[in-house]
Amino acid sequence: MRILVISDTHGNFPLAFKACDMAGAFNVLIHLGDGGDDAALLENALEAEVIHVAGNCDLGSASPRELLWECEGKKLLLVHGDAYGVKNGLGRLEKRAREVGADAVLFGHTHRATIITLSGILAVNPGTLIRASQHATFALLEITAAGITAGLHDIR
Repeated sequence: MRILVISDTHGNFPLAFKACDMAGAFNVLIHLGDGGDDAALLENALEAEVIHVAGNCDLGSASPRELLWECEGKKLLLVHGDAYGVKNGLGRLEKRAREVGADAVLFGHTHRATIITLSGILAVNPGTLIRASQHATFALLEITAAGITAGLHDIR
C-alpha cells in the first residue's frame, strides 16, 4: 500500500495537488489537519481514498481529532499533534501511540518534516505545504506485511 501524507496546507490547494502529482501512483492520501477544506477538495478531485483528521485551525470540522487506522495489518495513529504538545517534544505522543498499540504515528502541527523512531514506533511528520515555511514537503509511506517505510520529499 502506497500512502501520500500531507499536513498543514492552510488553504494552499495548488501545492497539495502538486504533491499528488509528484508522488506518482498512491492508494490513499492522508491529511493531518490544518486544511480541512483542502482535504475535502482533494477528496472530490482524486480517485484515491482520502483520510483526514482535524487540526487546531479546522474550527467546526466534522473530522475526528484522532484516528487509529489499520492498513495491511499495521496500526497507524493519525493526529494533528497540538493536543499532544508536539512543539515541546514527542513524549506525550509516544505515550498515546503505545496506549493504542500503534506501529506508527503520523502527526503535523510543527511545520517541520521529520521521520524518527520512538522506541520502536515510527513517527512521521510530513511538514507543511505553505510557502512561508523553509520549504514545502510531503511524506510517502509504503506499508507491506514486512513493515512500514517512509520518505520525505521536497516540492520544487
